[in-house]
Amino acid sequence: MTDRIYYKVSDYYKDIYKEKVYKLPVKLRLTCPNRDGACGYGGCVYCSETGGSFENLPSSLSVDAQLDKNSEYIARKYKAKKFIAYFQNFSNTYMNLNDFKVIICACDKNYIVGVAIATRSDCISEDKLIFLQEWHKKTGKDITIELGLQTANYKTLKILNRGESLADFIRACNLINKYGFRISTHVILALPWDDINDTIETARILNSLNVKEVKIHSLFVAKGSKLAKLYQDGLVNLKTKEEYQKNVIEFLRYLDPECAVARLVGRAPKEDTLFCNWDRSWWLIRDEIISFMEENSIRQGDKSKQIIYEKIKGDKL
Repeated sequence: MTDRIYYKVSDYYKDIYKEKVYKLPVKLRLTCPNRDGACGYGGCVYCSETGGSFENLPSSLSVDAQLDKNSEYIARKYKAKKFIAYFQNFSNTYMNLNDFKVIICACDKNYIVGVAIATRSDCISEDKLIFLQEWHKKTGKDITIELGLQTANYKTLKILNRGESLADFIRACNLINKYGFRISTHVILALPWDDINDTIETARILNSLNVKEVKIHSLFVAKGSKLAKLYQDGLVNLKTKEEYQKNVIEFLRYLDPECAVARLVGRAPKEDTLFCNWDRSWWLIRDEIISFMEENSIRQGDKSKQIIYEKIKGDKL
């Protein structure tokens, strides 16, 4: 049994691939159903017109060209040999099946060990999962489906204008688990409308749905977003850095210790945001979280069985 403070996704990759693995971001010309009217307009309140990434090559380049260009650069810089093709921006299953097949098949390269596909839970369809299962068997490439939940609080999801519900997320996870793919999930642990109980419940739901990776974010205020207008008009009270750190620690304590954590805090370019990480370096916020956990003998998952135990104990009374 390891005494690790939390299970870093980099350690997971080393466990599986026996060496460090780097992600290669790929940008497609896409939108999402929460922007084009299929389920809503304008997108989530925190999302800008550029979507959720800022480290991509132009979408005018082919998938093949983006992978080769990015892999050559990272291989030179870090002496990397293994990579994961990462389709990050917007909803990367929001297209017809034939187009999806072409995009995924472009990832059949010797240096690619896996594919990570970011999308929405309401864009998960069985026909694409069947194709991915066949492609995985043919190529041996690992598949991760990345979904944005953000919070288990259904009232907050409405405020965020997610255009999808907790039930949609649960349905998608159950369907993905049916085909045996790894699920990664984004959560925002500094939402003004959530309290610590929402944070704990979010961790518990991820555990129950066999989520294997989580990405933890604070709340950015991106320029041009609906949240930016609320922020500028003084209609939203953001959580403090200390509140966020407390939420992260409690979330980790209830999270399955075998769920890999990709990050404890995200980041965004200062020039693209009105507010980001309390004007502090993301690594400083991360290090303070780790130091507190270390000093207080706190570990990921050390409360993950607590509620089950207390319920059983209570039933016996």
